[in-house]
Parts: sequence; C-alpha cells; structure tokens
Amino acid sequence: MKAADLLAEAARTRVATAPVRTLFATDDVDAAYAVQRVNVDRRIAAGGRVVGRKIGLTSKSVQRQLGVDRPDFGTLLADMAVPDSGEIPSGLLLAPKVEAEVALVLSRPLEHPGCTADDVLRAVDFALPALEIVDSRIADWDIRFVDTVADNASCGLFVLGSTPVPLTGVDLRAAGMEMTRNGARVSAGSGADCLGGPLDAAAWLASTLARRGEGLRAGDIVLTGALGPMSPGAPGDVFEARISELGSVRVGFAPEEGSP
Repeated sequence: MKAADLLAEAARTRVATAPVRTLFATDDVDAAYAVQRVNVDRRIAAGGRVVGRKIGLTSKSVQRQLGVDRPDFGTLLADMAVPDSGEIPSGLLLAPKVEAEVALVLSRPLEHPGCTADDVLRAVDFALPALEIVDSRIADWDIRFVDTVADNASCGLFVLGSTPVPLTGVDLRAAGMEMTRNGARVSAGSGADCLGGPLDAAAWLASTLARRGEGLRAGDIVLTGALGPMSPGAPGDVFEARISELGSVRVGFAPEEGSP
C-alpha cells in the first residue's frame, strides 16, 4: 500500500512526506484506518508492544488548528512512552506539538458498541495527567482527516504523570487544565472541552473500536484527547501541565547537539 510505505519511510528517515490524501478516494476513512493498521502491524512484527490507544481531535480548538471536524484514534506502543520529567532526544521527532490530556488506565476490557461513560467509569482503574507529543510524518502539518488517520492519528510520544488517582469522587468534566512552556502559559481548558468529558471520549473510542471488531483491553492506557490547544515544541523547551485533582506532568526537549 503506497500510503503506508510513504509514511513508514518518513518515520524511518525523519524526512516528512507529501500528504497521502491524494492516494485515497475522497474521504475514504476506512482505507485510511487500513493504512494505519498496516504500519502498526509492521511495528509489532519488529518487536513493538501495544500498550493502549489514543483519541485525537477531541478538542474544538485542536480541530480548528488542524482544519478537521471529528475525532479519530490511534495505537500507543511501549516505545512511545517518555518518563515523567524525562527528556526527548533532539531530532527524534519531525514537527512536535504538545497537548495536555487525561489518561485512563483500565482494569477490565471494554469491547461492546453502545459503551457509555458509566461503563468506562466502572472499567477504569485510575487516571493520570498526561502530555501527548503529537507529530506528523506529513510535511508542514498539511493534513486533512484521512492524512492524520493514516498516520496513526499523528502519534508521536506520550508522558504519564507519576501518581495514579482513583476516580472516586473525581469529576473529570470539571477538571481544569493549564499547560506551560518554559513557565509561560500556552494552553488552558477543562475536561468538558474533550468531547464533553474524558469518560465520554473513552466511551466513543470503545464503541467505535467495537464496531470495527476491536476493543479496549484490561491494562490499556487510553489517552482521552486534548483539553486545550496544542503548542509547538522546540529544542530546549520544557512543558508542564497541571490538571485539577490529578496533579502535574512534565517533559523537556533536549537542546540541539552543539548548543550551549
């Protein structure tokens, strides 16, 4: 599949490719997800381990930033994880952007269509604040919906906070988020900005996967989507997000080699 090969080569060489949407029939979302599956399967065959799923494009502000109008999903692999307060090596990503999210870790599977927020709540072991570092293998972020779907929902890396929080008595819809870059605020929002709430977003994901013959597994990490606008990351930057009731999470971008 040419689109899968172009995206895989861009990931390998870290040289972005042209948009792949011209290789699909107009708005052929199923074909785009098939491309995504090809490259995920390639990574698994090379030793990658699936650890969960991400929901993309949940925030209206992010949809406006990227010119799309609906959510999508991608697959998280173990080698995408960066430790809390860790540092991302220079040159690892092509055009990173950072967004703050709520991560859910499941204690039981969710595998049926018609999943509700209450179903998700019963399946969640704990929540964590998270940063997703999205990236695009497509030059200049010149994407439409099928481009980002094919590109594994523009997955790059993710960072989870260090302290698990059970959801007893926690209202994720009301949770407030503030994200800073080098100490200055660059994004703010709330749980309600994420498809109505992180549990609602996860219910959308579980139902969507079930209709495709897939599901969420016990132990899966679910990145539920941005709570506010993305911010570009550059060498030397440090990002920190604080989400009320969940705490904070932090990551840095290593300076470019040779810089002081």
